[in-house]
Amino acid sequence: MSRIGYKTVDVPAGVDVKRDGDQVTVKGPKGSLTRTFSDIITMKISDGAVDFDRPDNNNKTRALHGTQRANLNNMVQGVVNGFAKTLKLVGVGYRVQAKGKTLTLSVGYSNPVEMAIPETLEVKVPDNTTINISGISKQEVGDFAAEVRAVRSPEPYKGKGIRYENEYVRIREGKTGK
Repeated sequence: MSRIGYKTVDVPAGVDVKRDGDQVTVKGPKGSLTRTFSDIITMKISDGAVDFDRPDNNNKTRALHGTQRANLNNMVQGVVNGFAKTLKLVGVGYRVQAKGKTLTLSVGYSNPVEMAIPETLEVKVPDNTTINISGISKQEVGDFAAEVRAVRSPEPYKGKGIRYENEYVRIREGKTGK
């Protein structure tokens, strides 16, 4: 049985957590996040801590209990520290450029792939094979990183493609290998 839902979410000084119906807003030094939470799970907001409690042990209620606690914890961590992901381009001639709110990827297709950068995220390109994505929402950072990776995901024979910074790509043996 998971006990994640019963852990207390610590709210640091300078962070404000408010619940208005099913909307929960977390404001902090880096910005503000709002998310819809289910009414099934009770949320007790006190000084510097938020506790969650569930009314019964249904499978759906138990799943919501841990999920809502994790979502609120990620919101608090996001407005205090933020989240970041780093992507690497591996392949001869693969490169990336960021101009304004557009990310241009040259990854072996006949034309470069252009992607619009969401307003809530900050994307930096320190060199032409590295992409740093950061923001206050863990979900938005992860979704955009997955979209960029999906343009050319790593292939198993040469390992070429876009991968996360510490991702291990298992290289398979080709037809001629014995």
